[in-house]
Amino acid sequence: MKGVHKLLAGTVLALGAVVLSFGVSPRAWAKDGMHIKFSTWHPPASKEVKTVWEPMLEELKAKSNGRITYTLYAGGALGKGPDHYDIVKNGLSDMGYFTATWNPGRFPLSDVLSLAARVNGKDIGTAIGNAMYKEILNREFPGVKLIELNGCIQAFLWTTKPVHNLEDAKGLRIRSPGGHQTNYIESIGAEPVFMPLADVYMAMETGTIDGLVTCPPLVQAFKLYEVADHGTLATFGCVTEGVIMNQKSWEQAPDDLKPIIEDVCSNPFRTTGGLNVEVYGKMMDDIESQGVELYTLPEEEAQRWYDAFQQDTRKWVAKLEEKGLPAKEAVVQYAQECRERGVECVACPQEWE
Repeated sequence: MKGVHKLLAGTVLALGAVVLSFGVSPRAWAKDGMHIKFSTWHPPASKEVKTVWEPMLEELKAKSNGRITYTLYAGGALGKGPDHYDIVKNGLSDMGYFTATWNPGRFPLSDVLSLAARVNGKDIGTAIGNAMYKEILNREFPGVKLIELNGCIQAFLWTTKPVHNLEDAKGLRIRSPGGHQTNYIESIGAEPVFMPLADVYMAMETGTIDGLVTCPPLVQAFKLYEVADHGTLATFGCVTEGVIMNQKSWEQAPDDLKPIIEDVCSNPFRTTGGLNVEVYGKMMDDIESQGVELYTLPEEEAQRWYDAFQQDTRKWVAKLEEKGLPAKEAVVQYAQECRERGVECVACPQEWE
């Protein structure tokens, strides 16, 4: 069992709130400029904050010749992860990163972006998500200005014991991020467990749970490589996320600054190079170097898992179409947007492609 002392620093980092101020005080809008309060649930020292959000905000400042200034609130500074849509919508921050999947039933059709797909860079996930927003998902985000929408880098199964087939997974207690991943966990015979990411380290170390489904950046951000000895590289997709802006803040922004905001922030991962395809490979190498054994399922075994995932898709579509939502159309469109970018959506039923 790996040391508890390492947990303390990681947990403090994950839960701690960091506020970085640049320029004028929050909400002090100059006549020819603006100050943006940006919120995210990501831990202050995470790759998301250090390689995406800080560089993105600095790029806004640079491209506006200093007319856009900002304050960055990371971790739990303004609220818990599931609250970030409302944190922005209600004006506690001007702009922020939210996770739709953590609000079950609120953005039902947008869960299509969290279907199991082999997305290896959030720049690609954002290109797919933005296209889906334009085509079919724009009805689901009232009261805010949506800047970008993305599915995350694909999630894997991280456990304290090796999982090489469905039989190994049976009965394991696995932390789920919600959405389709909950059903995927059940479909492989495991039991989904819900808890904040900040609690996962201790739960795995003490044996309360056997593992979790999450993406590589969060394995690193929460130091889960210290308690997860094994990674099973079957894609579980991930979650639906994005950058939104408070509607009044957007409307009050000087007209000549709005194109700068959209240009810089519409694909922040491409703008900054953070968590893009090139970074993905290095993250996996880094996790493996920490002693995590990575295992790729043989093709025949992987298909057993993905057949179960496709059955979940059929059930999800049937449920939403009973409510009048065009879920099958969304799945087919998503699979097409994935294919156009070299991504395989393993959860799309084969007969629909």
